[in-house]
This record gives sequence, C-alpha cells and structure tokens, in this order.
Amino acid sequence: MSLLQSTTQSGKVALDRIRDMPDRAVCAFDFDGTLAPIVPDPRDSRAHPGAVPALRALAGRVRAVAVITGRPAQTAVDYGGLDAVPGITVLGHYGRERWEDGKLTVPEPPPGVAMVREALPGLLDEVGAPEGTWIEDKKHALAVHTRRTADPEAVLELLRAPLADLAKRAELAVEPGRMVIELRPPGVDKGAALTDLVTRLGAEAVLYAGDDLGDLAAYDAVERLREQGVAGFKLCSGSAEVTELARRADAVVPGPEGVVAFLEELVAAVGG
Repeated sequence: MSLLQSTTQSGKVALDRIRDMPDRAVCAFDFDGTLAPIVPDPRDSRAHPGAVPALRALAGRVRAVAVITGRPAQTAVDYGGLDAVPGITVLGHYGRERWEDGKLTVPEPPPGVAMVREALPGLLDEVGAPEGTWIEDKKHALAVHTRRTADPEAVLELLRAPLADLAKRAELAVEPGRMVIELRPPGVDKGAALTDLVTRLGAEAVLYAGDDLGDLAAYDAVERLREQGVAGFKLCSGSAEVTELARRADAVVPGPEGVVAFLEELVAAVGG
C-alpha cells in the first residue's frame, strides 16, 4: 500500500501541487524521531540509513530541502551526515542557527543560558531527581532528559514546575518533548523558522515532517501558510510517546523508517 496519501483534502491538494510543481516546493524535516530513530542517549543519535540517500534524491527535484531541529545545527549535520545533501539548509536551535553550504551562522546566546547552566545541577539535587536524570548542554540551550530513569514520565512531572520556574527567572522558554524538558532562548520556534524559509524562497507548496511537541509550531505555520495560498502538507513520524501530531497530521507513517519510505515514494512521484 502506498504511503503517499493524505487523510485530508488540504493535504491532498498539497501533495498534488508538490508532484505537479516540485520546483516550487519546500520540504522540511525535524531530525530526532523523524529522520533519526530516538535513542536513550541523544549523543548516539544517527540518521536512518535511508534518510540521506532519499534527501539527496529529493534535493535535486524540489526548490529546497531543510532540516529544522532543536539541536545545534552543526551537531545535526554531523550526526546526520547532512552535508552530503546538495543545497540543504539546516536550521538549528529552532531556527537561531543556520548551516548552509558548509557555513555556520550562530548568534550569541542570551545571558539566561549561563544562569541555567550554573543552577541546574543544584536544582536537580534539591528536588531529588533520581539516577538516570541527566543534563544535555547544547551551548545555546539546556535540556534535562529522563528517558534513562526507572520511571521517565513520573520524573518529568517532578521536574516540570521547578524547571518552568527556573526558565521564568532566566527569561528563557520551556520546550517539552519526548522524555525531555528543554530551556532555550525565547522568540524562536520551528514555525517561525519554517515560515521565514518558505517566504524567502517564494515557495507555493510546503511539506513538513515531525514527531514531537516542538513540531506543533511548524504545523501551525503550515496551516497559516495555507491561508496565504501556499499548499501545505503535515507528515507525522508516529510514535506511542507523542500522539498530538498524529491528530493534526495529513498523514502518519511509522517512525523514521516510514518517513524514509514516504520520501522514496515522493521522489519517484516528482520524477527528475
């Protein structure tokens, strides 16, 4: 059965436009959970073996291919082997960083990041965060992971209020995710990054694929772009951990493996 289908009329319109006018389409993807399987330690994350070949093939057929991730842009490039995709744009830290043609543009982090970096270890001790809780320092943001604890969901609940309070004092935004809470600079999200990319390129169709709560802002952007005449398609890399995206998607596929299979069908459909 083909994966290149839509459960909504708006999604069908977008797929048809991408197939008919690929040179006017932008295809953008989250990294972890979408192009790369979720792993216990995000430092071990690598792209699905079929992801880069599919993106390479797609890049030669559409206006632009992009990855929009909460990771630092260079980390996504390195972990994904994304520099093998001609012309790809990688927007890291939800759009604060940009990697294109081997050049990385990185603004200075706000002072609140340093404050959180200093405060987090003591806060975790104070609230009694159990063994397996760990801090990922992304330089421009910090994330607290619970996946390696005995009860990840319970630990997330334990940490939610204290981390929100710390973020408020540091004037940072809170980004919840799959067994993780991230404290990051405010004023940027995947929706703003996607909208800027589509607008800058004058695209008439956009596909966005994601799997986690941070991707909801990109889904919002796709829906707003539809109101402006840009045909939009929302693809969900489905999981049992996060179901919100599946309820709003035009199509749901089974994880990164399904995303790669979808891309392979899309490449065949748009020709070259």
